[in-house]
Amino acid sequence: MNERTQPSKPGWYRINPPVFFTSAALALVFVALGAFAPDWSDAFFGGLQGWVVESAGWFYVLAVAGFLVFVVSLAFSSFGRLKLGPDHSSPDYSYPSWFAMLFSAGMGIGLMFFGVAEPIMHYATPPVGDPETVAAARQAMRVTFFHWGIHAWAIYAVVALSLAYFAFRHGLPLTIRSSLYPLIGERIHGPIGHAVDVFAVLGTLFGVATSLGFGVIQVNSGLAYLFDVPVGIATQMVLIAVITGVATLSVGLGLDAGIRRISELNMILAVTLLAFVLVAGPTVYLLQTLVQNTGMYVSNLFSMTFNLYAYEPTGWIGGWTLFYWGWWIAWSPFVGMFIARVSRGRTVREFVTGVLLVPLGFTFMWMTFFGNTALHMIMVDGSAGLMEAVAEDSSVALFRFFELLPLSSITSLLATLLVITFFVTSSDSGSLVVDMLTSGGVDEGPLWQRIFWAVVEGAIAAVLLYAGGLGALQAATIASALPFALVMLLMCWGMVRAMRLEVTRQLSMREARLAPLGIAGPIDWKTRLRAMAHHPRRQEVLEFLQQQVRPALAEVAAELAKHGMKARVDEAADGRIWIEVGHGEEMDFFYSVRPRPYAPPSFAMSDLRRKRVEESRYFRAEVHLREGGQDYDVMGWHRDELIHDVLDQYQRHMHFLDVVR
Repeated sequence: MNERTQPSKPGWYRINPPVFFTSAALALVFVALGAFAPDWSDAFFGGLQGWVVESAGWFYVLAVAGFLVFVVSLAFSSFGRLKLGPDHSSPDYSYPSWFAMLFSAGMGIGLMFFGVAEPIMHYATPPVGDPETVAAARQAMRVTFFHWGIHAWAIYAVVALSLAYFAFRHGLPLTIRSSLYPLIGERIHGPIGHAVDVFAVLGTLFGVATSLGFGVIQVNSGLAYLFDVPVGIATQMVLIAVITGVATLSVGLGLDAGIRRISELNMILAVTLLAFVLVAGPTVYLLQTLVQNTGMYVSNLFSMTFNLYAYEPTGWIGGWTLFYWGWWIAWSPFVGMFIARVSRGRTVREFVTGVLLVPLGFTFMWMTFFGNTALHMIMVDGSAGLMEAVAEDSSVALFRFFELLPLSSITSLLATLLVITFFVTSSDSGSLVVDMLTSGGVDEGPLWQRIFWAVVEGAIAAVLLYAGGLGALQAATIASALPFALVMLLMCWGMVRAMRLEVTRQLSMREARLAPLGIAGPIDWKTRLRAMAHHPRRQEVLEFLQQQVRPALAEVAAELAKHGMKARVDEAADGRIWIEVGHGEEMDFFYSVRPRPYAPPSFAMSDLRRKRVEESRYFRAEVHLREGGQDYDVMGWHRDELIHDVLDQYQRHMHFLDVVR
């Protein structure tokens, strides 16, 4: 319920002990295995990954296809009008900030690492057909688009949408367990819920750590190219320490001052590099291939989605497509939690459209401008050395690519800086998400907790690189995606059940036949007009709430108690007053009146300065139900009119319960 608040915890720590300590202990165990038994870890997790690819590949393909169909269907259904928050809520962030954070959290380091490397690798070793041909180049871009396309964002959208819906609209904690509430009810607060959150924490920690490992290797390659910094473990340890320190500072600044600002810097740097490659590369050719690549992707989307190469067995799909699907699923707790956190106030339709299409457009431009420029260099300009460099070390592909364009030193420096900022946003976003999971859904825990998890992520990446266990833990992350894919299917089921119930309730409330509104007595039109023209101040509304609303609600509660109903009236420090009627296992009834500020009308304030406008705000006594604000004002109503309004809403609620029984 929107008016309820989570039980407060001591100020210096806000943790959910079973999740926090279990996650920390298991993280240490996995790190210890990677550090002290790297060969055993590599063999065990590599074998586990191989089994998943061979035996469960068909399930990955069906599940990912199902996730895409599911979120698109939600957006175009009647559920698309529901808000991720109360009905009266508005988005927390502007579109540019929202898009920047979506992009930085979901794809950043991967685009930098694979933007040049993946198309060249598919060109050199295609899944089918002859390598190093025009057909291989077309196939390379089609496959790259497929791996980085709408399926990845559909996976993120399932988790993010479920979390945002249950947390912001139904008042549940912003944790993975909340998405299972329609299926297991209050048991989400027990061992089952703890296990789900622990699993999400581990997936987030190791998913981010492996990504940071790739990122720091690429940063090392960039610094080696620019400043002859030696490439090796020692340098990478120093880089992890420095960049983790910057990420820790960003975490300390919080979501608005830290992560949002760095995400916006990411977008500026990324757009700058993208524009440079478009201008410095074969511009017309790139625009042509962007159109053709997009057309090939759309026209082949269905066939590529379900292609398991069953008639022409190849190990390629396990190393690429299934690897990506497992990787996106393993990352979905982290990215989904973060997207949910920054998407409060959006409608379901707006959310799905933004999450699926906006980052996708930028991703397609990035892969085309970088990938097709690299293929043009090889196929037309004869730069065979670029393909050899990618085959030898994919982390240097981006910098060898810039060598073949003007201003290579400047662009390589910008690319290195962009990898660092993506590194920072991945680390601090992951730390924010893990802190929320281990604190039971608290939006922003104490500073030391967020710093703790930022340091842990950096430490995991450092230990894995030092011990050579990065590959083993990466395989463990991919294998862990299989059980979480099952959890995601349950999330879809629970979300549909909850949304269907809510839409049914809204329809039943609109269609219910209401009792006549009680009228205390006739009033003349001048009195009514005077009330309409009057703009009460906050104190006046507060007095009305105490003198009229509270007694009216108390009368209703007392009468309900005579009929054996459990009803209580309560109020909060900000002035709102509400009545709550319990219905056991069924949905409780809730009716609240709260003071809500408004700016004065422009025609009345045209000659006032901003300060005086702020001082001249007026207030309304607005009715709120479980779903949020109802956008009507009861200021000045008589007590009997208030009572009848409560009964009208309660009658709608009872009609809803009758419909769904």
